[in-house]
Amino acid sequence: MCQVDEDYIDAQLETKAGLSVSRKCMKCKEGSAVLIIRVGDAFCGDCFKEYFVHKFRAMLGKNRLIFPGEKVLLSVSGGPASSALLSQVQEGLSPETPKKLRFVPGIIYVDEGAACGQSLEERGEIKSQLETIFRASGFPFYVVHLEAVFSLPSSVLQCASSALDRRNESYKEAVDGFIQSACSETQRETGQGSNSYTEVQTLLSELSTQEWSGEVGIVTNKSQPFTPEQTEAVRTLLASVKTLTAREELLKTLRQHLILHTARVRGYSKVMMGDSCSRLAVKLLTNISLGRGAFLAMDTGFSDPRYGDIAIVRPMREYSSKEIAFYNRMFKVPSVITSALDTKVRSCSES
Repeated sequence: MCQVDEDYIDAQLETKAGLSVSRKCMKCKEGSAVLIIRVGDAFCGDCFKEYFVHKFRAMLGKNRLIFPGEKVLLSVSGGPASSALLSQVQEGLSPETPKKLRFVPGIIYVDEGAACGQSLEERGEIKSQLETIFRASGFPFYVVHLEAVFSLPSSVLQCASSALDRRNESYKEAVDGFIQSACSETQRETGQGSNSYTEVQTLLSELSTQEWSGEVGIVTNKSQPFTPEQTEAVRTLLASVKTLTAREELLKTLRQHLILHTARVRGYSKVMMGDSCSRLAVKLLTNISLGRGAFLAMDTGFSDPRYGDIAIVRPMREYSSKEIAFYNRMFKVPSVITSALDTKVRSCSES
């Protein structure tokens, strides 16, 4: 039982000493731990990077939803989670990686400055910083402004059927077909006989993202893609919603429509989101409080197939925000912090 004169100081000191980073790495047992994730999981820098990369690759390999040669659009906002997602895809496609990722990536950034009350100068500065990061990746990227929702066709709301339905196709069959097509293409180019499986794997590992993508750089108009009237219309639309929760849900829906429309127009069949488990936990509680419990599996699971021809995948759903922050800090992953809607409550409600 608890006593009035009971002393808890010694127990607190022992707990803090047990979690000290001066201990050895729990994986290699040799290097000194530089960080602790969760309770008692101490890692050195090399083991933490290996753990972080392996979790991402294992998530994709376990679900087997992304087929070789498939075009995948990465939704990058510049925040920590989406920046870590971009870094993992870059590393998985680098020539030094032993088992490369085999999909064709692209990047989309949705400029939400109109919803957060940012000026044109602020939006232009954020856009230029993100363009520098995107160009360094070598992937094709698309900048879409929130004002573009007023020019979306009504078909974006319809659940379209995929022209190439691969749900009943075996992943192994898709990989074998991809290797055979690469082998036949190599034979046509070199004029040599059949290559062995090992030789084809070696050739695939030497492929670069530039050869896959065919289009690199920004795909947008040089002129201002929106008018002041459209910006004011976005602010009026958000101001008409009274609560912050409803305003965030509206902004998420508009963002989703823009991403889906861009993916359909540009020929992408998958969209990768950077939702971490910390963000998905917030989304889970929000959906329950809003009475949307029936959509929990699609809103928080690895894949969201509700849109038919475009599937949304969340390979970062096993990472906590703490793990992502440590990874970005330790390995210098560039990110751009922008104002969110919940940090601009007053400006949005007054506009």
